[in-house]
Amino acid sequence: MAAPPFSANCTLPKSVHSSRGCDFRARVTRLLFFQHPRLVCSRRNFHVRNVASDQKQGLKEPLAGEVPGTLDTFVTDSASIASSIKYHAQYTPSFSPEKFELPKAYIATAESVRDNLIINWNATYDYYEKLNVKQAYYLSMEYLQGRALLNAIGNLELSGAYAEALKNLGHNLEDVASQERDAALGNGGLGRLASCFLDSLATLNYPAWGYGLRYKYGLFKQNITKDGQEEVAENWLEEMGNPWEIVRNDVSYPVKFYGEVISGPDGSKEWVGGENIVALAYDVPIPGFKTKTTINLRLWSTKVASEEFDLAAFNAGDHAKAYAALKNAEKICYILYPGDVSIEGKTLRLKQQYTLCSASLQDIIAHFERRSGDVVDWGKLPEKVAVQMNDTHPTLCIPELTRILMDVKKLSWEEAWNITKRTVAYTNHTVLPEALEKWSLELMQDLLPRHVEIIKKIDEELVQTILDEYGKEDLDLLQQKLKAMRILDNVELPGTVLELPVQPEEDPVEEVDTAIEESKLVDAVDQPEEEDASEEKVTPEPDLALPTMVRMANLCVAGGFAVNGVAEIHSEIVKDEVFNEFFKLWPEKFQNKTNGVTPRRWIRFCNPNLSEILTKWTGMDDWTINTEKLAILKKFADNEDLQLEWREAKRRNKIKVVAFLKEKTGYIVSPDAMFDVQVKRIHEYKRQLLNILGIVYRYKIMKDMTPEERTTKFVPRVCIFGGKAFATYVQAKRIVKFITDVGATINHDPEIGDLLKVVFVPDYNVSVAEAIIPGSELSQHISTAGMEASGTSNMKFAMNGCVLIGTLDGANVEIRQEVGEDNFFLFGARAHEVAGLRKERAEGKFVPDARFEEVKAYVRSGVFGPYNYEELMGSLEGNEGYGRADYFLVGKDFPSYVECQEKVDEAYRDQKRWTKMSILNTAGSYKFSSDRTIHDLYHRADLRSSRRSSRATVALYPSPLPLSSTGSLFYVSLSSLLSLLVVLAHEIARAEDDCRNLDRRFYQIRPSD
Repeated sequence: MAAPPFSANCTLPKSVHSSRGCDFRARVTRLLFFQHPRLVCSRRNFHVRNVASDQKQGLKEPLAGEVPGTLDTFVTDSASIASSIKYHAQYTPSFSPEKFELPKAYIATAESVRDNLIINWNATYDYYEKLNVKQAYYLSMEYLQGRALLNAIGNLELSGAYAEALKNLGHNLEDVASQERDAALGNGGLGRLASCFLDSLATLNYPAWGYGLRYKYGLFKQNITKDGQEEVAENWLEEMGNPWEIVRNDVSYPVKFYGEVISGPDGSKEWVGGENIVALAYDVPIPGFKTKTTINLRLWSTKVASEEFDLAAFNAGDHAKAYAALKNAEKICYILYPGDVSIEGKTLRLKQQYTLCSASLQDIIAHFERRSGDVVDWGKLPEKVAVQMNDTHPTLCIPELTRILMDVKKLSWEEAWNITKRTVAYTNHTVLPEALEKWSLELMQDLLPRHVEIIKKIDEELVQTILDEYGKEDLDLLQQKLKAMRILDNVELPGTVLELPVQPEEDPVEEVDTAIEESKLVDAVDQPEEEDASEEKVTPEPDLALPTMVRMANLCVAGGFAVNGVAEIHSEIVKDEVFNEFFKLWPEKFQNKTNGVTPRRWIRFCNPNLSEILTKWTGMDDWTINTEKLAILKKFADNEDLQLEWREAKRRNKIKVVAFLKEKTGYIVSPDAMFDVQVKRIHEYKRQLLNILGIVYRYKIMKDMTPEERTTKFVPRVCIFGGKAFATYVQAKRIVKFITDVGATINHDPEIGDLLKVVFVPDYNVSVAEAIIPGSELSQHISTAGMEASGTSNMKFAMNGCVLIGTLDGANVEIRQEVGEDNFFLFGARAHEVAGLRKERAEGKFVPDARFEEVKAYVRSGVFGPYNYEELMGSLEGNEGYGRADYFLVGKDFPSYVECQEKVDEAYRDQKRWTKMSILNTAGSYKFSSDRTIHDLYHRADLRSSRRSSRATVALYPSPLPLSSTGSLFYVSLSSLLSLLVVLAHEIARAEDDCRNLDRRFYQIRPSD
């Protein structure tokens, strides 16, 4: 184990010394990870050493120079950094030694940065181990990280030093950074949110780890061809590998599928036989901003033991049989969200989810046991561990934790279930019924037989809770509750409550006699003496025509101590509609935690032009940590100097977007046009179809006008789309094809010219977003009201001074409140109206707007090519039927949408007004930092309370480290607190000897710390 950071010797430059003695706050600051860049603190015995301390040989030309003597020190000057880069270029090479070209420069630079991260990372880990703090573990099926290089050196405050070092080596930092491939570990907002959360957890010094899977090919790489979207395997790991990850060959866990459950004579259960694989850990350091805290993202890769390779079969020529076990294990981590139309696809997805849960929980429990010492008190697990499930994908954490506690650690059911319910929490990300996961009970029984036993037991407990709460008097109400809340769907009631009483419809007096007489004939049944014989017993029968299912969201609510939505409107829908029956039973479980995004990546690093303005006009550079400082801009929104600087910065960013679009698509657009952007996952509810139909309407009107009329009526626009349609989502892929066909027609129409362009950017990812968002001026967030849980791209656009057009859906509601109603273009039906509008449609009462009918006819005329769009247009017609009846209300909202777009044109013509709107969007975006979300989730002293007990329990989540001076609670055990005091006393004594003359001015501490 690495030496703790507190025992490190600190060697100070002579210029740091003064005659005033060693400042106490500076000493404690050093203890708690904060160090001024000018200090060089050596560390001993870290887990990973990447450079030999006695390395003497330098690199040959063209990389002449000295190699640093050791890289277990912080190196912050450009000369030392250049030496580190040169060392890695020669001694940890991924390329041939002859040249130092961009790909090689990127790998060497990344490995140099990683060396610094490892030092902080090990110190953070050792610190958590020593204090035995409560730690959060965030489980997510995806992490959409983006490029790591610029983010890492930015958080380390080494951007300038690395830029200078690379310049001296003949390269530009931005060119080197552009060589990095986005990690293909995610797809949409779910994964990007997870990555923002990790950044904020590290920045705010919270004890936390993330867990995920290491996908070899990601979701897919998207190509755009004449036929629309084409999917090919992502090769992000094959070209250059991932220099940020470290394989932990000593950290692996067994994961089992299939097999059978054997009962012991004492009632214990053992899961035996079946298919066994191994989950191997790969660690990725996640640095915080202006702090040494560096947390961990642990990714699991899957394999089998070498003994599973059938050498005899291979030598006999049966190669497929020889490596069948190997391929079965490896394919678990091939693809993110493999197609699940087939039973094989469903099985693979369920294997992925269980692998994530099982390996992660085994690792978490190993941490807990190691920190507990010789005596493990399992009752204290919830006091030391909080497991956050990012949507329903990690739901199997609940039965898996219960299984480990019961079958491996030999706890009773009552003990294990009580611990599980106090350890796990659930974030809901959707209100779409099809997205609330359900798994075939038959498939789960086959794949995870022990977990099905536990899930049935949980379902039985839930049914009993419902019976205890609501009784049996109102049977209709009881049946309603059971139908909505049970974990097992279309499954008979548990044996303990198999029969429900039903009051007969006939005269009760007569029925009493009949029942008594019938009871005399039934000798085999012993009725309890207190039971009312006037009741008939009935057993609700499952519908044999419907499948038996496991409802994962219901399992999350039943097994978690907290359930949170991700925007105010979404959380209300969760309580009022999605989980209304659960909310009535356990109102204390339900919370709102509005999503956020990290302002480091999404303003400071991707938009340096805007960042300089924000620092200048807020008068400070700590707005990236304390985003409430952005509100200062409100009082300067009309200032002409600020507006001029703001427009100049926006134009510089737009010019970058022009170059980017030309490189990626070949289209040349004008920076004088409004940049109108919709970039997000392609889905019918997100309504890219509404956007493109609005553009078709705009184009159709233009074609009917003279050139002078067009110029007078319309503002020039570049309409930018981006996003992936899931490979098996046919309708979404039709929308992609439609957008590209419309673009191909409009962009080559000489009558229209620069007045209207439509560009679809292929393979949308974080890096594409970082290129486009800073230059955007209008962003579309136009989902059907009530269907978007939150959205986070709306927050990124607002932060970058982009004005939004949208519905009252997800976080749009709160963004509009913060930026001001006059600075948000609102249209469309409200969430509470949607059900009535669909009913109206089903009854044949909907009358479409004439403009909407014109647009559909225009599309069908063939003006955009020979492709048959009948299926796409047909989905907007009819009153009922699958894939019909305009379920997402495109036709209903179309007239409101095009009229709102006219208001956009009007506002954009007045550039002073538009610039003010842009400034106020940035000023009002302060609320939407992921730091605030994490603070709400993990810092607030939320105490659980039972409606049947007033006993308060410990805080749900860990507190930040270092200890905040703002009065935050620090939840550690008494022994941990005593340990901390001992360590503090020891370190103060050491600091007195080593740093007697330390000048405190070199320790700069954030006010919030």
